[in-house]
Amino acid sequence: MEAVLILLGIIIILIVTNIKVVPQAMTYIVERLGAYKETWGVGIHFKLPLIDKIANKVSLKEKILDFAPQPVITKDNVTMQIDTVVYFQITDPKLYTYGVDRPLLAIETLTATTLRNIIGDLELDETLTSRDIINNKMRIILDEATDPWGIKINRVEVKNIIPPKDIQNAMEKQMRAERERREAILKAEGEKTANILVAEGKKQAMILEAEAEKEAAILRAEAKKEAAIREAEGQAEAILKVQNATAQGLRMIKEQELSKEVIAIRSLEAFEKAADGKATKIIIPSEIQNLSSLVTSIKELSN
Repeated sequence: MEAVLILLGIIIILIVTNIKVVPQAMTYIVERLGAYKETWGVGIHFKLPLIDKIANKVSLKEKILDFAPQPVITKDNVTMQIDTVVYFQITDPKLYTYGVDRPLLAIETLTATTLRNIIGDLELDETLTSRDIINNKMRIILDEATDPWGIKINRVEVKNIIPPKDIQNAMEKQMRAERERREAILKAEGEKTANILVAEGKKQAMILEAEAEKEAAILRAEAKKEAAIREAEGQAEAILKVQNATAQGLRMIKEQELSKEVIAIRSLEAFEKAADGKATKIIIPSEIQNLSSLVTSIKELSN
């Protein structure tokens, strides 16, 4: 009885220990008697005790390989250090398990040789400015080479390019000279712009001043013209009034029908007022002289 219980206990333990649960993003490679049998996906699985064996547990997540800097030589014989980062994913666990021994080391070695071949066709300046081209070429070559291993190369990134010290010093001097040149250009352009703005300001000020003087001259001319017009109108009005007064006087004389003698007397009175007691000599026409003698005679007769 005890032997049966012991045997039953052993069977239960074997059954329990051979039940396997495969988690998410994992696959198990199962071998039976040393040969590949199947690939387990996510879920519960049972293997035969002492017959089946889990040969490999493969993760399907994307992996990253960061390699140490690799020495490479450019087309113009410049030795530099370049380190790369490879992003890959296992697409076929069976090929990954049986396709190549130590697949990660194989990827690293393949990456180094591919990088040397690509950089060997480029010069130093092209290497420093063609990272995208290098990344794309390496991804295509590595993806084709690792396809029989069940590996998919998603992308390759050149993380760092380290030229020799003398090249770095030369590049720093060149960059410094370029920055100084750009600074000088910017400074010159700034001074040029400032001078242009100052000149434009002076020009605008002179234009405004000239326009102001022009407007002032126009206003002065208009004021003089207006004053002249008013003066002329005043003179014309005065002349018109004089003419009207003269015409009125003539009309009154005509209406009164004055005789020549009266007119002569009036003329004499006018000459008297003209003299105003200040003139020492007055020239009197002969008609008025005769008239004066006539007036004297009339005064005597009246007396």
